[in-house]
Amino acid sequence: MKNFALIGVAGFIAPRHLQAIKDTGNNLVAALDRFDSVGIMDSYFPNADFFTEFERFDRHLEKLRRQGRKIDYVTICSPNYLHDSHIRFALRHHADAICEKPLVLNPWNLDALTEIEKETGQKVYTILQLRLHPAIQALKKKIDSAPANKHFHVELIYITSRGAWYHHSWKGDESKSGGIATNIGIHFFDMLLWIFGGLKESISGEIGSDHASGVLELTKATVRWSLSINADHLPAAVKENGKRTYRSLKIEGVETEFSDGFADLHTKCYEQILANHGFGIEDARPSIDAVYQLRKS
Repeated sequence: MKNFALIGVAGFIAPRHLQAIKDTGNNLVAALDRFDSVGIMDSYFPNADFFTEFERFDRHLEKLRRQGRKIDYVTICSPNYLHDSHIRFALRHHADAICEKPLVLNPWNLDALTEIEKETGQKVYTILQLRLHPAIQALKKKIDSAPANKHFHVELIYITSRGAWYHHSWKGDESKSGGIATNIGIHFFDMLLWIFGGLKESISGEIGSDHASGVLELTKATVRWSLSINADHLPAAVKENGKRTYRSLKIEGVETEFSDGFADLHTKCYEQILANHGFGIEDARPSIDAVYQLRKS
């Protein structure tokens, strides 16, 4: 059984990590969040210590280490702009880091983290769960087996409705979230680059506070993509069914269905990490480079 600490336990994505820690038979020892609405912990690890102040959390992990109860992994679910700092914190505590996407906001941060990995002997892992989705894995096999000169035409649309709160939180601040393409689209860009190869050119279309679109020229595909958090952008049929999320991935005009099958993907990521086969810094680099170029274009 491995000991975990978790930063950002009050966040939206934290329950998936709590579930993954529990599903893999491990223990959450301590958690941190500046917000104290963390009753969700009782459903998973009611005996875990909880802190709202980073300094006390830091001191507690150090005390545990001196008592022989070293933290093996620090899971990071904090706002995007804090990921780099919290990963460094984990490595300095002689723990491996498991960080939500995006691993960092800027490509040069990856180089610094690689150096710290070497200095500490610890590892940095990230969650690229779409790579473990059965439908996406089947799609990659299909593309890999296509003729080498085949160039695909792809259309990606992802609409995930968010309320007015989004724009007043850190997510609505581009300096903290990286903007729509980074915060909402990073896992789709990773998926596309993983399947269709490296980025040759990125052409921005519309970039707004609630939507973004453009074209990616990849080694094996031209991808037209559109992302939105605006419910008004949902197709009429989706609205009529009372749904607030819409995913569409078309390749050569043929829809690829992957709406289901997300429930246990974080657990699968954790299983790979615990077996020393998780996704690391270099796996994350292509998508971070791509969204950085979009922000700066």
